[in-house]
Amino acid sequence: MGIAMGDGGTDSAMESADIALMRNGLAIVAQAIERSRGTLRNIRQNITLAVLTVTGLLAGVLSGSIHMAGGMLIHEASVMLVILNGMRLRRPTE
Repeated sequence: MGIAMGDGGTDSAMESADIALMRNGLAIVAQAIERSRGTLRNIRQNITLAVLTVTGLLAGVLSGSIHMAGGMLIHEASVMLVILNGMRLRRPTE
């Protein structure tokens, strides 16, 4: 994994790096890694929620217990949950 640090880095280093940090300091690397782990955790949660919702709706439609309007409402509510869950990543950093 390549890391470019500081705003004085060369353009080629910034382009080829996997992570480009605008400030110098190794503590920033730890924060970036922690943030990326949180992002992956959030992605997994959102995918799980979406797959479970669609699976449940498909089972309900095939069994005849969920009608189109109700299914659309449930699906749109799950989309809103995924969006709100993703917005948790925007909390301010220290």
